[in-house]
Amino acid sequence: MFEIDRQEKYSVIRIKVDKLDSNVAPALKSELVVLNSDGVRNMIIDMTEARYCDSSGLSSILVANRLCKNAHGSFVLTGLQEPVKKLIAISQLDSILSIAPTLVESIDLLIGEEVERDMENEA
Repeated sequence: MFEIDRQEKYSVIRIKVDKLDSNVAPALKSELVVLNSDGVRNMIIDMTEARYCDSSGLSSILVANRLCKNAHGSFVLTGLQEPVKKLIAISQLDSILSIAPTLVESIDLLIGEEVERDMENEA
């Protein structure tokens, strides 16, 4: 359903199914909570392989966003296919979520935000 690539400063969660829906979302939410409780505060969800997302899928994305924000971290959504992009726009979540076109750009965005936070903490 999904795979997790843990790096030093972030984790990438790759959705490995066509549909991020009520069959997948509960397991994803559980995994996000576990990652967060293990100290992961920066997450990227890669949706490259998902062509469809329903309200429970959106809910799991919002859980990831909230967990990262509460941990003073960053959350980035990447690899959105057109139908998912439209759903996020219709739901007006594009103004709330950090979205990047590619995984490389997501990592750059996330690392940039981490550096900014480190500089603010030192000041």
